[in-house]
Amino acid sequence: MPVEKRRSEKSRRAIYDAALALVTEVGYPRTTIEGIAARAGVGKQTIYRWWSSKADVLLEAFLDLGARTARAAGQDPDDHAVPDTGDLAADLKAVLRSTVDELRDPRFEAPSRALAAEGLVDPALGRLIVAKLLEPSLQLYVDRLRAAQRAGQVRPDIDPRIALELFVSPLAQRWLQHTAPFSYEYTDTLVDYALYGLAPR
Repeated sequence: MPVEKRRSEKSRRAIYDAALALVTEVGYPRTTIEGIAARAGVGKQTIYRWWSSKADVLLEAFLDLGARTARAAGQDPDDHAVPDTGDLAADLKAVLRSTVDELRDPRFEAPSRALAAEGLVDPALGRLIVAKLLEPSLQLYVDRLRAAQRAGQVRPDIDPRIALELFVSPLAQRWLQHTAPFSYEYTDTLVDYALYGLAPR
């Protein structure tokens, strides 16, 4: 690898780490490009050469963290599909259990909360979060539910985009608002409750 490319990758990694650390420590509003640059040990022009805003930096850093975590667990970070073993309930439970693990991981939880909170008061950032983080993940559930429809495991008249909210949205609410603890047992129950209403009769 050329020296310049190694330096660029080292700088990029330092910027990712600095952005995630700062948004965790001081919150999104007080995180600045200048602060990220100082923490990463780079000039702010280096950041502006690669990104147009702190939101772009943070979202890319967050996506990179997910990819690194997947690789560390021996998974392919580019393979984002919900598993299709033929058992819809088991597949959904497995994915939601992984989501519980991620939401409990301090590396994800603090920056996730900071971005989610700011996305509620900053419409532009909120749209960016939905487009880059949430919608791609939700589409994976849509794809899996459509496969289940084709297999006759879910009623053909069900709208997968609405159906997925039966188990995804309650988990998000508990996590965001601390309304109650969340666990594997909880997410397994969400799937059972949702599928009871979705299964063919």
